[in-house]
Amino acid sequence: MRVPVRRVRYGVMRVVDYSFRFPALNLALDEALLNGVERGGAPETLRFWESPTHFVVVGTAQALREEVHEDHCRADGVPVLRRCSAGGCVLQGPGCLNFALALRTESRPEIASLHASYDYILGALIRAFARRGLHLSAAGVSDLVQGDRKVSGNAQRRRRRAILHHGTLLYRVEAGRMDRYLKEPSRRPAYRGARTHGQFLAALPLPPAALRAVVCEAFGATVGDAGAELLDSERDECEELARSKYRTDAWTYRR
Repeated sequence: MRVPVRRVRYGVMRVVDYSFRFPALNLALDEALLNGVERGGAPETLRFWESPTHFVVVGTAQALREEVHEDHCRADGVPVLRRCSAGGCVLQGPGCLNFALALRTESRPEIASLHASYDYILGALIRAFARRGLHLSAAGVSDLVQGDRKVSGNAQRRRRRAILHHGTLLYRVEAGRMDRYLKEPSRRPAYRGARTHGQFLAALPLPPAALRAVVCEAFGATVGDAGAELLDSERDECEELARSKYRTDAWTYRR
């Protein structure tokens, strides 16, 4: 079942605003978009989504039991899943707007290497926020901060011909939930120090619609009323990935 969402129309790249009610489908669609661009059968895409329910997601290389309070998640009915990209464990849910970029490497020499791609993508976002009077900067490997507090975490999955870059934009911080479901990270950037989730994270002072507009502006997309639809192949692949991968213990507990 899909949550009704506002849509956007084509700009320089295809833009979709597509959120599912079920966490596995949200994670699966990001990977399906990457696969489509990698195969050459889909255009470069910027996707927005926000989960209507809370769930915990770990990075592809993380040891789940080291990052998550599984007993608290089970008691509260909060699912735990694993995404296809690297990066750290996060709490998804209302107040956390996600963006995903599926980009073709041959079209964008700036993303040829991991660090260059972070410079390019985070730099574009920093400039777009600055035009609205918000002064952000890059910190750690892939974070955006306001002052010394994190407002956006980012991660990537890289293929031969395409990359998936996805990031969070916090406009509400639920420190109590984070402390309940997430352990203090086993690896933390030096700039975080010993700060707890609540001390380390901050909310951006913009509503979701304005955040969408900032990201679209950063990458030359146009916000409008009409919608860019998913391809049938992307829908089918999303459902198959959710079934065969993202809903399975074999994937979630692979580490």
